[in-house]
Amino acid sequence: MIDPNTALEASRFFHDASLMLLWGASAFLCLLVPKALADRVWRMFGAAPFLIALIAGLATIAALPLEAATIGNGWSDALNAGTIHDVLFETTVGQAWQAQAAAALILLLAFLLRRDWRHPGVALGSGLGLAALTLTGHASMHEGWLKLAHRSNDVLHVLTGGGWLGALVPLIPILRLLNTPDCRAEALLALRRFSTAGHGAVALVIASGIVNTMLVLRRLPTDWASSYQALLAIKIALVACMSLLAIVNRYIFVPRIRHDRARALSAIRLGAIAEILLGIAVIALVAVLGVLEPV
Repeated sequence: MIDPNTALEASRFFHDASLMLLWGASAFLCLLVPKALADRVWRMFGAAPFLIALIAGLATIAALPLEAATIGNGWSDALNAGTIHDVLFETTVGQAWQAQAAAALILLLAFLLRRDWRHPGVALGSGLGLAALTLTGHASMHEGWLKLAHRSNDVLHVLTGGGWLGALVPLIPILRLLNTPDCRAEALLALRRFSTAGHGAVALVIASGIVNTMLVLRRLPTDWASSYQALLAIKIALVACMSLLAIVNRYIFVPRIRHDRARALSAIRLGAIAEILLGIAVIALVAVLGVLEPV
């Protein structure tokens, strides 16, 4: 039988991945893509955004009994009312869960709004859910201003990381629409804006990641005997690969669009898909890292 800790890691993965994809996609479409094109891309997604939000909501609900089982005496405490009450109201984990549950409610209710408000509502709910992740974790090892600085850095890290990863999802259909005459001008504008914002997002992800590593470990993760440091080193390597793919796409294939549109767009799409897969692998590692001792 699967142990509560592994189940909690799986719940964290589905929760975090869902929110990052929704946050990045919705923020990109709301802020950087012309409205007509953004509405067209949303329609292309169909029911997928709601289903992803539903996964995030179900993962949030599952997290509380799983936390109770992990903190308590195993599966017997997963549905124990007393243990759940104590976890919910007497621990920082419970406080964070309350914030995540409120964010999940905002996210799901956003789909009941009219279209003009729905997409900003999705961005708000998913962004708040990501920010609430920082209420627990390794920032709690500090006190005072250092704790606040650590949490602020964590918020910056998850929002810029999610913005980078999630924006890649609508970028793929936008690249396809470059071949549609009535969408070409808006798609090119969206691509240029993605490229500009991407520079900042990648830089902030790397910088905030370095700061976070220094705050937690106070040194580079070089001790391969430590599970935490080994997984962190793998995470850093994957992010480096994502960054390299982003650089290749921006500075090699984007300029080739003028000369060989079909091949350049195909290469950019493949690169974006590879970045998404690497990003999902990073989220899986983070789900495990979050429950390990940072030693």
